[in-house]
Amino acid sequence: MPDIKEISVTEFSELLKANHQFEIIDIRTPAEVERGVIPDAMTLPMHLIPLKLNFFIAAEKQIVIYCRTGSRAAQACRFLNQQGIHNVINLRGGIVKWSGSGLPLAMEPGPTIP
Repeated sequence: MPDIKEISVTEFSELLKANHQFEIIDIRTPAEVERGVIPDAMTLPMHLIPLKLNFFIAAEKQIVIYCRTGSRAAQACRFLNQQGIHNVINLRGGIVKWSGSGLPLAMEPGPTIP
């Protein structure tokens, strides 16, 4: 099985500070999202990813996908890679690592993917 692309929280936050542009997608459940999201993240519960493949295919930016700890996001990246979509990156450690590193959370969830 091919490896998925991953990025560390530290590297991702540094790239964001340097104004690198990404689509950021939180694939946790709505109840989890209510606890806070990475700023500017869109939301899409994991089980809906197969219904939104056109969004991933049409995306012009790299897409960073995260969940609570990185396991579900890794599964989502593998699934998308199997569909021929390779512009996706797993945020290693998920939002637990993000918030544990002292990085900011937004309490208002971003838009859902259309």
